[in-house]
Amino acid sequence: MDWLEKMNGALNYVEDNLTGEIHLEEAAKRACCSSFNFQRMFSFMADVSLADYIRRRRLSLAAMELLTTEEKVIDVAMKYGYESPVSFARAFCAIHGVNPSEVRTPGVKIKAYPRISFEITIKGVEAMNYCVKELEEFRLVGFKKRMSVENGENFKRIPEFWSEVGRQGKFEEMMKFNDREDLSCMGVCANMEEKVFDYYIATGSGKEIPKDMEEIIIPAGTYAIFECIGRMPEGQQNVWKRIFTEWFPLSGYDMADGPQLEWYSMEDMDSDDYRSEIWIPVHKKA
Repeated sequence: MDWLEKMNGALNYVEDNLTGEIHLEEAAKRACCSSFNFQRMFSFMADVSLADYIRRRRLSLAAMELLTTEEKVIDVAMKYGYESPVSFARAFCAIHGVNPSEVRTPGVKIKAYPRISFEITIKGVEAMNYCVKELEEFRLVGFKKRMSVENGENFKRIPEFWSEVGRQGKFEEMMKFNDREDLSCMGVCANMEEKVFDYYIATGSGKEIPKDMEEIIIPAGTYAIFECIGRMPEGQQNVWKRIFTEWFPLSGYDMADGPQLEWYSMEDMDSDDYRSEIWIPVHKKA
C-alpha cells in the first residue's frame, strides 16, 4: 500500500500545481523513482500519458472557469500555462470541440476530465506467473533508436522501429550474431533521462559486430521476470499494467534504476498463445 500512497502523493503534487509550473523531478521524487519511471508507470496505470493527463485537467478546469465566471479568455489562458490566446484556443478546441469564446453560449457541450487516483482493485483470480532472479552481467547487440515518452510517443514509435528493422532485413542480420539461445530476441529500454531513452532491438552475443550495430551491457542484479501470454502488443501491455497496479503495491519490492527488458519467443506474435516476458530490475523495500 505504501507504493500506491507514494504514487498518489505524486499525483497530488501535479493537481496542486495545475495553475503553475509542474516539475517532473519533484513528482518523481514523491513517487520515489526516476522521472522516466514515473512517466512510464503513470502511462500504464492511467491509460494516458502524464503530459496528456495534465493537458486534459488544465483545459477541463479552464472550461469550468470560463463557464462559471466572468474571467476573460486571455486571463484564463495565462492562468493555465498558455502564452497566447491562439495556442490556448487551438488546444481547447482539440479537447472540447469548441472555441473558448463559445463556452458561455447556452447549450454548448464541453468535456469534464476529473482527477484520477490510484488504488488496488479486486478483479478476480487471475494468476500472474513470475519469478525473481539474480542475473549475472550479459551483453546484447543489435540496433538502437532514441525514443521520447512525451505524449506517449514511445508506444507508437517502438512498434514502428520493429517494423523498420524487419522490413530492412536487419533482424536476420542481427540474429547471425546470436550465441545465447536464452537471449535470442530482446527489446531493451535503457539510458533513461527525464523524457527520452534508448530503445534496443537486440540479441545475446559475445561476437564482434559491424559498425552499423550497437552493443549494450546489462548489469548484474535482481530482476523480476513476468510471463506474458497473448498476441502482441496487447499481451505485454496488459501485464505491464498489472505489474504496476497489482504486483508492485503488494510485492515487497521497489523498481530499481537500470535497463528494462522484454524477451520475445520466436513464435507467431499474432497468436493468442504467443509467449513473451518482461524483466524489471528490482530491489527489496527498505
